[in-house]
Amino acid sequence: MSSRVISVITAVHAPMADLLQDAYASLVKQELPSGWKWEWLVQEDSLDGQIAKLLPVDKRIKFGSGKPGGPGVARTVALARATGELVKVLDADDQLTAGALARDIALLTERPEVGWTTSRVLDLLPDGTQISWKHQDPEEGPIARRSIVDFWLNNEHRLPVHPATLCIRRQLLLALGGWMALPASEDTGLLLAANVLSDGYFIEEPGLLYRKWSGQTTMQATFIDEEARVHRTRIVEDRARALLALMG
Repeated sequence: MSSRVISVITAVHAPMADLLQDAYASLVKQELPSGWKWEWLVQEDSLDGQIAKLLPVDKRIKFGSGKPGGPGVARTVALARATGELVKVLDADDQLTAGALARDIALLTERPEVGWTTSRVLDLLPDGTQISWKHQDPEEGPIARRSIVDFWLNNEHRLPVHPATLCIRRQLLLALGGWMALPASEDTGLLLAANVLSDGYFIEEPGLLYRKWSGQTTMQATFIDEEARVHRTRIVEDRARALLALMG
């Protein structure tokens, strides 16, 4: 009997290459339910393919490289090679907590009406300290359709859950066209779109160590620049509103 698969997708570029070992180590430690296995799709946002040399020898790793287009494009390209019925996001500089994949799998197999999950995040500081995410998390439980979008629109474009923890059914992800082709906020755009089409679920147990460091995307000029932020926010909002209108 063949195993069921959860595909973990990681976009990476040169400044984050050295951190892949920590991401991989957190993945190897995952204990999955019986009958399940993981595959790791590492997509280099570059054509040189040099990051492949830094990856361990593991048949579960599927490496790819391509023309630079940002993390959203890289993840969507990697999705073409994914074989799993579930797709889990893992940024190159982050780490999964113990049991993260098992909790996602259990929730999505036990509750077919749920299209995606998110979970609590702990910020991982340079000295190794772990602290709670700066925003207040919701209580564990279902996330109703449109509730994330409503919160985001009415709270200065802030999210009540962290998009870097997303685990989503592959069919839903494909129907949404993958990640938005943006230099940043591509995961926010996907989360909002998924919330328009499907109920979600918030898992209270921490599922991710979110590394805080100078090289992270949210510290770069393309993210901090106010004009660029306004443009990203506008297209993310317009997409969400368009989906809301189409759904009636």
